[in-house]
Amino acid sequence: MVATKKFKRLPKGPHGGIELLLIQNVDNVGKQGEVVEVRPGHANNFLLPQGLAIVATEHHKRMVEKHKAKLKEIEKSRLSGLQSLADTIAQQSITIEANANDEGHLYGSVGAPEIVAALKANDVTVSEDQIRLQGPLKELGLYTVKVHLHQEIECDLKVWVVPTAV
Repeated sequence: MVATKKFKRLPKGPHGGIELLLIQNVDNVGKQGEVVEVRPGHANNFLLPQGLAIVATEHHKRMVEKHKAKLKEIEKSRLSGLQSLADTIAQQSITIEANANDEGHLYGSVGAPEIVAALKANDVTVSEDQIRLQGPLKELGLYTVKVHLHQEIECDLKVWVVPTAV
């Protein structure tokens, strides 16, 4: 005899999706403390396992309303920290050495991992998905790269791609 485990169904929203309460800001979904309705697959495979959201019960909704001011203060301090990081990044100019031919074309390319490593050497920590490139950098020169820290905070970083010293 096979024992089957009954799973509790997630509450459906008015449009047929799953109602969740966001614990953190999620790009293209909503902000912290909002009740959003998402598709079941997005809820089950991304938001809930990553700890970005919880099921929106009446109890959770009441608790969020009660702590809205506290959440705003936390978000405000987080935004000010990210803004200071953005100012630090905008003031920097990083240099990445790469193998190139005589015409200035790189044998490989410079991408987000190399930029993150160069920033880490300057004691600035960002993740690869925060670096927004138009495409890989394939020639020597100066590039302006966008660094997306938050929905509202983005800064420019100057990246010099220079030939490797022989």
